[in-house]
Amino acid sequence: MIQLKARLALELPAINRALGRAVETLPASVRPVARHIFDAGGKRLRPVLTVLTARLLGCRRDDLQDLAVTLEMLHAATLLHDDVLDNAVSRRGQPAAHTVYDVGTVILAGDALLAGANAMVAGYGDTRLTRCFSEATSRTAAGEILEIEAQGRVDVGAAEYEEIIRGKTAWLIRASCEMGALAAGAEAPLAAAAAAYGENLGMAFQMVDDALDFAPESVTGKPTGGDVREGKLTPPLRLYRESLAETERAAFDAAFCTSLMTEDDAAAIAARIREAGFDAQVRCQAEGFLHAAREALHALPDRPERGLLLQMADYVRDRKK
Repeated sequence: MIQLKARLALELPAINRALGRAVETLPASVRPVARHIFDAGGKRLRPVLTVLTARLLGCRRDDLQDLAVTLEMLHAATLLHDDVLDNAVSRRGQPAAHTVYDVGTVILAGDALLAGANAMVAGYGDTRLTRCFSEATSRTAAGEILEIEAQGRVDVGAAEYEEIIRGKTAWLIRASCEMGALAAGAEAPLAAAAAAYGENLGMAFQMVDDALDFAPESVTGKPTGGDVREGKLTPPLRLYRESLAETERAAFDAAFCTSLMTEDDAAAIAARIREAGFDAQVRCQAEGFLHAAREALHALPDRPERGLLLQMADYVRDRKK
């Protein structure tokens, strides 16, 4: 993990500079919102994965970071839209963009970020890159729609949940790795292996994220139990619901389905989830996807970046925020 942190320290400055250049290509009216979401920080997981995968497959092009940040722009656009839909008040410890700028401006700025990223990808003149980015955009939107449709429902099973997170989270991480492989000129089998690694890593990432939703805010920096208040039956919450006696479950369902859960309710449920170890159980379930991600890497060259991508799987498994 020390090697991964050291490599991230080397890669992140160039990625952040590329983000700065990308923002300057946007219309002037969009830039303040774009800077707001990017200045709040973030792991930059997606562009890092693009860079590492491309380097693993032999890419040495100087403009790799500029390609990689297009996926961070797409991710940022989804965050802007999500915060409006969820009526979130903060993002990464900073005021959510729509609380600083008006809602219409933020929605349109998200659209402009997406369009700008698409134009940047098209500028490389490679139809495989353009197709990869377009499919990531479509799949991400479809996953978000499925999540909206599932909100406030208590009958969301494991298969439906996986379909939601494959769209809303995993496909973009998949595209990050696939785009890196395509930028390196990789043949189809290698690009498919990179995509499989990214998709499984993304599935695990979201499952761990859903477990972290019930961690104390002092640990994650995010309000505890947001999924309870937003009516999202994620795996830890499903396990909690299934553990309730019939009368308690009926009361839970009535409040959950009608958006009547309060912050106190969410905090109490989060505490019970931690005490029962339901969050830890979900982390264990995520390990199946991480195993598949590691297996996919065996098809890729044995170079230092492959070891870093293996460490990335460990990071996803162990992360605390």
